[in-house]
Amino acid sequence: MSLARLAVTLGEPAGIGPDLLIQLANSKNWDRSLAELVLIADPQLLRDRAQQLSLPLTLSSFDAALPPTPNQLGELCVQPIALAAPCSAGQLNTSNAAYVLSTLEQATDGCLNGLFDALVTAPVNKAVINDAGIPFSGHTEFLAQRTGSEQVVMMLATEGLRVALVTTHLPLAQVAAAINCDQVMAITRILRSDLQRFFGLAEPVITVLGLNPHAGEGGHMGREEIDHIIPAMEILRGEGFELLGPLPADTAFTPKHLQHCDAVLAMYHDQGLPVLKYKGFGNAVNITLGLPIIRTSVDHGTALDIASSGGADIGSLEYAIATAAAMVYHRRPAPNSHLS
Repeated sequence: MSLARLAVTLGEPAGIGPDLLIQLANSKNWDRSLAELVLIADPQLLRDRAQQLSLPLTLSSFDAALPPTPNQLGELCVQPIALAAPCSAGQLNTSNAAYVLSTLEQATDGCLNGLFDALVTAPVNKAVINDAGIPFSGHTEFLAQRTGSEQVVMMLATEGLRVALVTTHLPLAQVAAAINCDQVMAITRILRSDLQRFFGLAEPVITVLGLNPHAGEGGHMGREEIDHIIPAMEILRGEGFELLGPLPADTAFTPKHLQHCDAVLAMYHDQGLPVLKYKGFGNAVNITLGLPIIRTSVDHGTALDIASSGGADIGSLEYAIATAAAMVYHRRPAPNSHLS
């Protein structure tokens, strides 16, 4: 199989996105045989940041007519797109908000038309984009809209653990109302389908968490399990799904239960992700399921306070790249149920 060609966006230009790619380019430990990286970025931003980091950097222009080739030590391939205003490390500028979204648009469209095999994203700053007058709630929602995807799923993964979410960035007071049978079934179907499509799992086993303490304790601590989660699981089991639970979150993440499952489905953000980040922060990846393209991202933010310092950790970026490449190599055609 030919080398995977990955589009990479640098996210917030004042953050550590540029640092991460420059540091990665100079890493002798990074396995360059995994994929070719094509950065959708301003070349001058990279040159300036490399100078601040005191790291060598050679830039080459992306040529779609050439076959993918591994990036060389100290070299990055760039599809140029210009910043709207000069960028100072650590200093947000609303003038560059549209630039950030333009890089995402070009990278996403390139994946949709087959120019790139997958998309890897560095972190963005949502606030500065909104302060520029552009409604933006995050990568996941942006990519769903850009690709015309009705339902997407946020999944984080690290070595030995995958956690997907039924609800994502909701205030805790709104979570219970968002848990219903249809939503649990829709998310579980996407999770199972993409575990089969992109991770080489023929019959993935999914552990489903309850919403309430002790998974509701038979209705004495809440009825969401009885009214919504269990009925959804029964329907899906009738379709051949391998599901465990619903299990209480305080015991589901123990070795006894994790050794028997391929992914954990949590009901809300802070039910599942603290465990995953405790286990693998800095070596974890954020994956958007349910898209017609492959998208992975780092598990951290823009870290404006250390931009250009050389203190950024490339571990999560390496994991995001390796995961995207593995998903490309495992990719199978989407079943009809996933295209509907």
